[in-house]
Amino acid sequence: MRSQVRNHAVARSRQNMAKPEPILTQETFRFFRDLARHNQKTWMDANRERYQECVVRPFRRLLEATAPAVLALDSRFDTAAPGGRNFSRINRDTRFAKDKTPYRPQMYLKFCAPFPGDGETGELYGGVSANAVTAGFRIYAGSKYKESALAQIAFPRAIAESGWSARQKKRLTGRYESYWYAMEKGEWKEQSGWPASAEDWKKLRAWVVRRKLSPVAATRASFPGELGKIFRDVYPLLRFTSLKD
Repeated sequence: MRSQVRNHAVARSRQNMAKPEPILTQETFRFFRDLARHNQKTWMDANRERYQECVVRPFRRLLEATAPAVLALDSRFDTAAPGGRNFSRINRDTRFAKDKTPYRPQMYLKFCAPFPGDGETGELYGGVSANAVTAGFRIYAGSKYKESALAQIAFPRAIAESGWSARQKKRLTGRYESYWYAMEKGEWKEQSGWPASAEDWKKLRAWVVRRKLSPVAATRASFPGELGKIFRDVYPLLRFTSLKD
């Protein structure tokens, strides 16, 4: 009897040891809320260690946890990009920030599609800000449209396969929201819904298909798995717009 009790206790201990723990916590969201309220270099300098503890280290763990699912989709994804390119920069270029705040109170984990040259390409991403979590697919033309995947891959394919966008809309609508940006008279203008016509694709300079999640969902141990499911859902969008094969 004692042997059975002891064996049961050992098995339960092993289960507890193997139980996954959350990667992101409420402290991550609290940091971003505080940064939004105190968006100054003096505050950031005084909270550098907190930034490392609550944002940088958890996001690195999130990268490690989601990388296998991303590589299963396409082994060409760079899941250990040099210079921290799997993460967005928290420092803002204040020359172009209308509110002049030096920091962005948010962070994005991103996996970029391989693309030759310096042009912009599509991404699978997960983002956390003070009060919101989003994940999905996004692609931008950047400042050099002709060098981007949008111009070189997405536009020709969308013209050749006119029904593709409608099929993706049918597959994902209800679970994901889609919006895109058109170039009109030299200005980017947000458009809700899905790009559909040849004229839409001709004007398209950015496209986002995403799912919104609650901060509570992001603080569960299951969050990396949820990101993996979202990446599988939207990967066909990245493949169509950014991968030549």
